[in-house]
Amino acid sequence: MIEIKHISKKFNDRVILQDISAQFKPGMCNLIIGASGSGKTVLTKCIVDLFQADEGHIYFDGVELGKMNKDQRKELRNSIGMLFQGNALFDSMTVEENVKFPLDMFSELTEAEKIEKVNKILARVNLEGVNEKFPAEISGGMKKRVGIARALILNPKYLFCDEPNSGLDPQTSMVIDKLIHELTIENNITTIVVTHDMNSVMEIGDYIVYLHQGHKEWEGSNKDIIYCKNELLNNFIFASDFLQDAKTQRMLEDQTIHLEKS
Repeated sequence: MIEIKHISKKFNDRVILQDISAQFKPGMCNLIIGASGSGKTVLTKCIVDLFQADEGHIYFDGVELGKMNKDQRKELRNSIGMLFQGNALFDSMTVEENVKFPLDMFSELTEAEKIEKVNKILARVNLEGVNEKFPAEISGGMKKRVGIARALILNPKYLFCDEPNSGLDPQTSMVIDKLIHELTIENNITTIVVTHDMNSVMEIGDYIVYLHQGHKEWEGSNKDIIYCKNELLNNFIFASDFLQDAKTQRMLEDQTIHLEKS
């Protein structure tokens, strides 16, 4: 579990985050949503220790980040998987080499053991037989799955996904969402997804934190959003036809139940 308490961050005189607290639990897809400039990326970078919060505390399974020594921080970094918005694959490396890269850097496995792990994770993300292809030779959705495979190759306890559906068509986005959700549950990972994709929110949002101008404006599950009364959140999400349809459908269902009882 990752817990953040009263996190604040500013750059010069500009306040980016103010008094943010939340609990991100294992085996769940924890989503951070909000408009551009709301502080989503800064909050994530504070959690993974790329930025240092000005105030507040961050805990990984009860151990405070700010009090970790050098060895503990190294161990923490090795337990974090990252799925980047632009995939960040090495163009000059094959799919196999890209996925194997973290093993080459941080493991002491034999080459045969590394290849075995690579093949296993590629099979899990439905990418059998593409080991020797280069990123330029595969689709955007396949690149994203390569990124997921690489992020999971070291069996991380924590997984951070930055806009995982960016640039993907709706059908492929659903495949990626389902895959992230399944792998999170299978491996009991504490997964944090930064997204503005409302379809993702409704499909995999086990726990959602909505940021508005650096404040935590709302938190809850994707089921809670349907009945949400928060005006700022509704203004943000009502641009999504998907959510409008979901709310309309739920209202119709409620009305039908009421009529049946009366």
